[in-house]
Formats: sequence, C-alpha cells, structure tokens
Amino acid sequence: MNIALLSHDGKKELMVQFCIAYCGILAKHNVCATNTTGKLVSEATGLPVMLYLPCSQGGSQQIGARIAYNEIDMVLFFADPNQKDKSDVVELTRLCDQHLVPIATNVATAEVLIQGLRRGDLDWRDIVNPKK
Repeated sequence: MNIALLSHDGKKELMVQFCIAYCGILAKHNVCATNTTGKLVSEATGLPVMLYLPCSQGGSQQIGARIAYNEIDMVLFFADPNQKDKSDVVELTRLCDQHLVPIATNVATAEVLIQGLRRGDLDWRDIVNPKK
C-alpha cells in the first residue's frame, strides 16, 4: 500500500515518534511524504521515503494529485488545530472522502489506521483499486 505522511510544523516531532513506533509496519509498505516531514522520518527510522515538495511549496498538492489518481491508499496528516490556515487539511480531507482513502488528522486516529493496516483491514483497497 502507498502511505502518505504530512505534518504541520508543530506536529513533526509527533510524526517522527509515531513512525519510529510503527516502523515495522510502515517498512512493509511504500511511504511518501512532504519534504521536511519525509526527511525527518527517514533519518529517524531508516525507512525509504519518496519525497515531495514542502507543503508550503506545493507538496500537499502533489500528494493530492496522487490521491485523485487513486495512487495513495492511506494518508496520515498530523494537523495542528491551532494553525490559522487549514486549507491543506480541508482539501486533502475532501479528496480522501471523494476517493475513499482513509485519512487520519491526529495520532489517535492514525494509530487505529496503522493497526488496521497491520491486521489487513485495508486490503479492500487492493480490490477496489488494483495496482497495474
């Protein structure tokens, strides 16, 4: 499965800690991320992470395009609820809803999704969107 990671500045350390904790599960999948988040995760875990532009330079739009083409199976976006501009979260959530892609915007939901991924609860994505 293809998993996209994004995080606002105030949540990057939480994303790194989450990925360290679930490195064994994430290692079995393809991980992509916006630039800064992806570099931090890759350095801390050793996971290969496909990097996109930073969010501020269009990285969330690049991931959004992959969602629109059904090339992303899960999004973990640790959003800062105190951030004034939440347009990136709103747009990615809309795209995920439109294309039936599970999205977590906080660590509690991300943990539920990652455990579901481990158990195979998301294998239906391979049936609905078979990889070519």
